[in-house]
Amino acid sequence: MKPRTCVSREGHFQWGVHRPHFSVTNFRERDAIEALGRIEGGGVHQNQDNFPAGAVTETEADWIFEIPNAFPFRGTTYICKSWADEKAGNPSAICLPEMPPVSLRETMNSWPVGDADAENTLQHIVSILPDPLRIALASTSTDPDDLTCLARFCCDFVYDKTGKQPVGLQYRKDDSGRISADIRDYVLFETLVNNRHLPDIFKEVMVLRPGVQGKSEIVGDWLDEGKGSHVFEYLRRNSYIPWGHYAANMANDAVRYDVHELSLSDMVGLRHLYYQRTYARLARQFDVEIPSERRTLSAAELEILKQGILKQISQPGQEEKWAFNGTLWGWNFGFDFAPSHYRLHASHQQIHQQFSLIPQSVSSQTGDLQNRHLNEGLTAYGCGDLIADFSASYQFENGSGFFESYIQAILTNKRLDGDEKGPSSLIVYEDDEVWLFVPKAQTSQWEIQLMTINPVGNVLEAGPEVRQAIDRALLIAVKVLSALGARMITTIEYPKRLDSQDRDQRLLYAFMPKLPESPGAFSEAQLRWINGHYPEDFAEACRLQLSKIEVD
Repeated sequence: MKPRTCVSREGHFQWGVHRPHFSVTNFRERDAIEALGRIEGGGVHQNQDNFPAGAVTETEADWIFEIPNAFPFRGTTYICKSWADEKAGNPSAICLPEMPPVSLRETMNSWPVGDADAENTLQHIVSILPDPLRIALASTSTDPDDLTCLARFCCDFVYDKTGKQPVGLQYRKDDSGRISADIRDYVLFETLVNNRHLPDIFKEVMVLRPGVQGKSEIVGDWLDEGKGSHVFEYLRRNSYIPWGHYAANMANDAVRYDVHELSLSDMVGLRHLYYQRTYARLARQFDVEIPSERRTLSAAELEILKQGILKQISQPGQEEKWAFNGTLWGWNFGFDFAPSHYRLHASHQQIHQQFSLIPQSVSSQTGDLQNRHLNEGLTAYGCGDLIADFSASYQFENGSGFFESYIQAILTNKRLDGDEKGPSSLIVYEDDEVWLFVPKAQTSQWEIQLMTINPVGNVLEAGPEVRQAIDRALLIAVKVLSALGARMITTIEYPKRLDSQDRDQRLLYAFMPKLPESPGAFSEAQLRWINGHYPEDFAEACRLQLSKIEVD
């Protein structure tokens, strides 16, 4: 079966167009006509349009573009022509409005407060609000006074001599001797510490100081004092990612709650810890000496270490040492909690990234109690493998590499609507090593992707210039999306296996913002992605932001 992709073997994009026309038999027996209300200026507005007398005929419904994703495992995107046409003439209209300021304290200025002082009254109001309203206030308030009152409500602090400045949390010990923070409302606590308007001293003692979130060991750090960048690398031992993972978190003395605060030095530090940990683990796997411990390796030392690994694995007989042959890297930026207690994103806003190595295989079991441990293992999952499997299928069917065709299709892209006067390029930003571009079939409505232009498929194949280009483009991508109004962005890496000999697969990153009116439901569960703009117009909207963002 031919792979279902929008990339043709000739290196062009291909898609379907639905031009619906149909007739519907009417089985309704009774009418229920009634007034809906009054029309301005006089007259009654009724619902008679909802009760046709006979069959319903639609001669020309909205056209729908059906675009198979470049990668079949990511589904198909549907674009309503009438929706997209509205934005085609003005790509700058593709944006989200800024969040308005919210202050309970200022709202209370018009309330009669009697003899009580304003601060105590605000604290009292916070304490008697229904739980959903407290969560809504913690999520949306831009007033530090509101947030400080909420903080004092949800947990107990240790204060300095003035009794106003927190210096730590109050802890308690349970019957088994375990020590934990005395938090009365965990949902409110978690929502509150992710609000960037909470005073930094409260962020510090509630969530940012090393150890306040648990005993995860800090096993690496990056410090650029001249540029104010400081990143900690935490080890997550008992991780939902098998064999543990690592988290590169902005340190408590380099608070970053907004993408616009994130510098290139910060991004380089976050990514350096990923490269360093990956190369160090591979070095131990292949008995390559690590230059030093208890200090951060320099960029030059990192490259020397990487070259030593490449030299070692090229020697005969090294294949059996590939216990871990895959990488995992991801980034959730942004957070929100609905008053109904639905968590709306998977992480917190203090900027951090997660990474790990993936084993080659995992021991398998069956339901046979007499023979639960089998000799032959299952291939351990890595999302880059999905691309590798598809690429192999594409090569078999078409006789050419997928990424070779994909790059050509991006270069020769034509607009979906055929308008030769409108913007046609999907590329948002490019340099000699990478493209930042809008995929023809976006999964998230605002998805953009980052791809190496040359045949580099993972971070072991990436030289210093490629790594620097990726780091810079990652920062540009999130800043562009944030400038458009994105407040929650998930980013994942699609790498090929470290021992793969495939020279076609490129290293790919997908940036997938969550939009307020796109929660993901019936359609998205089927991998049917609904969009309201042309990808070419979204690329233009992104390019319009490039001149407005700062990248050190």
